Amino acid sequence: MNKFFKKTSDFIFAKQTSIFSSALIISSMIILTSISGFLRYRILATYFSKEQLDLFFASFKIPDLIFEILITGALTTSFIPIYLNYKNNKEELKINISSIINIIFLVLTIFIFIINLFLKPIITFITPGFSQEKIQTVILFSRILLIGQLPFFIVGSILTGIGQANKIFFLSGLAPVLYNLSIIIFTLFLHNQLNLLAPIFGVVFGSFIMLLIQIPIIKYTDFKYQLIIKKTKALIDFFKIIIPRTLTVITAQIDATIDLILASLLKSGSYTIFYFAQHLQLLPVSVIGIALGQASLPYLTEVYKEKKINEFKNIITQSILNIFFIIIPIAVFFIFARTPLVRVFFGGQKFDWQATNDTAITLSFFSLGLPFHSIYYLLTRSFYAMIDSKTPFLISLIAIFSNIILSFLFVFYFKLPVYALAISFSFSIFLNSSILFFILNKKLNCFDIKNIFYSIFKIFISSLISAFIAYFLMRFLDGLIFNTSFSINVFFLLIITFFIFFVLYLFICWIINVKEIYLIVKILLKVKEYQKKIIELYNQYE
Repeated sequence: MNKFFKKTSDFIFAKQTSIFSSALIISSMIILTSISGFLRYRILATYFSKEQLDLFFASFKIPDLIFEILITGALTTSFIPIYLNYKNNKEELKINISSIINIIFLVLTIFIFIINLFLKPIITFITPGFSQEKIQTVILFSRILLIGQLPFFIVGSILTGIGQANKIFFLSGLAPVLYNLSIIIFTLFLHNQLNLLAPIFGVVFGSFIMLLIQIPIIKYTDFKYQLIIKKTKALIDFFKIIIPRTLTVITAQIDATIDLILASLLKSGSYTIFYFAQHLQLLPVSVIGIALGQASLPYLTEVYKEKKINEFKNIITQSILNIFFIIIPIAVFFIFARTPLVRVFFGGQKFDWQATNDTAITLSFFSLGLPFHSIYYLLTRSFYAMIDSKTPFLISLIAIFSNIILSFLFVFYFKLPVYALAISFSFSIFLNSSILFFILNKKLNCFDIKNIFYSIFKIFISSLISAFIAYFLMRFLDGLIFNTSFSINVFFLLIITFFIFFVLYLFICWIINVKEIYLIVKILLKVKEYQKKIIELYNQYE
């Protein structure tokens, strides 16, 4: 048993040695998180109407804003690079990282105190289309999340950052799965007694579990926490890097808040439709784009620090092509299979056909920006690895400003429904990623643009041809073979259609010599390696 526990521990806390293996671990855990997350949405759509869910999702806006500023703004830009810079000196690592963590907590305490004082006018401002009764409900839920969820969530995210800096990804990936399961269990068993408070309390308990499960990470790192705030060069560098990134997050959250304001002014349930479509398109972005971006940051930082510029350039180029190879066909599939996708993920008892149709249309417009949204995380982290957070901030200002202008035009001038917000988002993320790419190319003088564009063109053509065949096959199967009035049959229809679509796509890529097709072989070999380790653990237990 001791040997079994040791091997299990070695597997869970194994430090990854390449971007590919790191990305595969993160992607696998994100898939589990996404499955549990969409099961959560399905459960919520079963027990609560879209009007009720408007209140539930709106309650997260203020807590999410603080979280994004303190964690997304800090961990993704400065925390991991600074951690790696001082990793070889335990004393400096302890002082510098402890000081950064304690600063984050100090700011968190101040934020929670101030926002609680002014929560009513803030909520009233961001939800102008809500009645006073709805506003009071959102205020109550927001207070519970601010005090009960946010501190646990932030500590857990700091542990995630420490784990990723040490290239330990498994536990950090498992934590959000448990978070989602907590919400599901609380909703299933307490929705009759507590109504919407059931999932709210599930969120609080899930955040605590997220923190608890990641505490063992500290044992496998060189970092020792200390209650100290000391002015050091690392702390100064932290503020220099974090300020532009924090401003980026704030402007992005202002943009997201404007989406909430505009959605609340549209017909009832519009924000839930927007939220569901947005989070469905985030599934492939998370599994591919965010996973590769998270996995690449420690490696890109080390490579750039060692002045290996050619290797730095090759990592970025190959990663962009690998992302496009996987994401472009998924984006095309999301467009032509949009309605059955929405039915499978969100087709709860209280989510009616009109809501399903509106969400499907919104999803298809979000999907137009999927490839650019996916490479955005890799591009920004390439700048962060060079200790440059100012450039992504300035570019994001341009993109966000364009998104806001287009959103207002679509809603107030052209009188378009909620899908217009997805159109403006897709355009802004296309603009953002494109400008970042060309600036990075100018900085490094590195990319073979002609070859990259030619490869992307072949991937796009392969996707279109495969989609054309798969779409008509799906229409043939729908009704003639499957009775799609039942959700289980819709699920099987999607599985068969996607399988045929993907096989056709791989075949056409092979015919026209898309080199990224060998990525599939690499993934299968790595999965086989992990499968072997798991079997060894099982045999040891036996």
